[in-house]
Amino acid sequence: MDNALTATLVAACVSVTGWAVNYVLGQASERNRQKREARLHHIEKQLEQLYGPLFFLLHEGTSSFRDFCQTLGRPFIFGPGNEISPADLETWLFWVDNDLMSRNVAIQELLASNAHLIEGSRMPASYLEFIDHHNSWRVSHLRWKEQGVPYRWRARTEWPSSFERDVIATYEELKRRQAELGGLLAGSQ
Repeated sequence: MDNALTATLVAACVSVTGWAVNYVLGQASERNRQKREARLHHIEKQLEQLYGPLFFLLHEGTSSFRDFCQTLGRPFIFGPGNEISPADLETWLFWVDNDLMSRNVAIQELLASNAHLIEGSRMPASYLEFIDHHNSWRVSHLRWKEQGVPYRWRARTEWPSSFERDVIATYEELKRRQAELGGLLAGSQ
């Protein structure tokens, strides 16, 4: 075989091999980009449909309860030995009917309709505690309003303090991942 033909064949083999390697690497890169885009899309859906609205409602609830306590001029504490005066009860029931209960309903509806967007492989315990808190209070309050059945003016279970912390931590982690994936995708284009 002559040297020119050998050189041509070697060059052709190197070109074909280079093209094949480039093609395979390009396909792998495209699959990775598509996976990152799918993850980013899911995170954006979680933030838009569940964690963003939850974050807002919880922040609004904390602020509203603080306003309620300022209206009373002191912290409002339910518990053994902490009876509620008729005037405080009237104010409390106004807040419950016009603010707190409707917000809890909105939170419950968000969780129920977007359970598939909850981060992790299982329902967080604090979310279940919130549902128990809300349901026990809602039904007791409704029975009082409609049937005059007295109750303790609150839920049978306490507000789960870890619920708000869990939602905020998840919201912040999703925002971090959103920024990270957005930066990776912007850099790969």
